Amino acid sequence: MMTGETVMTIDDMLAQGVPPVVAILRGVRPDEAVAVAGALIDAGIRLIEVPFNSPEPTVSIAAIQSAFGHEALIGAGTVLDADAVRALAVTGATLMVTPNTNPAVIAQGVAAGLEPMPGFVTPSEAFAAIAAGARRLKLFPATAFGPSYLKAIGEVLPKHVRLWAVGGTGADNIGAWLAAGAEGIGVGGALFRPGDSVADVAAKARDLVAAWRAAVAG
Repeated sequence: MMTGETVMTIDDMLAQGVPPVVAILRGVRPDEAVAVAGALIDAGIRLIEVPFNSPEPTVSIAAIQSAFGHEALIGAGTVLDADAVRALAVTGATLMVTPNTNPAVIAQGVAAGLEPMPGFVTPSEAFAAIAAGARRLKLFPATAFGPSYLKAIGEVLPKHVRLWAVGGTGADNIGAWLAAGAEGIGVGGALFRPGDSVADVAAKARDLVAAWRAAVAG
């Protein structure tokens, strides 16, 4: 991680009233990354990940971090191994999202000053991730299990651990996930798909933020 910079955390973002939504820009290109991220931020979404299976992901991540790192939390998704952890750390971005539970990768991320959000399904995976240093976990693929499953898992986890739902999540079900105890959701295709215009992303982001506001308003 680059030194001499203010490091934003998820706690910081949520304390500022930012919607608990991680935008997943899978497939975003470096030439459009900053504009797409800017549209999300303008709509209020300030947690952004670029998965490593996107074109030149570290180029996009570094560009978004340079443009918006002072006001948003930027990072990578699909972080699967030690090389990816090192590549992410060099960009200065700090959010590290994985689709799986790999204790060695989680521990390496924590040691590098990154903020891991590993994916899990079972209680055993959840507790392995926590033991490796994770404070936030993502249920993935979330809609295959549903809000009631997340609620049941949450009841046995340490109180300091927060759960997020990712996979099939979006404006139509954010309220159900929050009601089940999720701290937030990660949203991919319902916010961005390759080929979407910046205007498309902006409109979908505004709809998602509106749905979140309606959910928290009751």
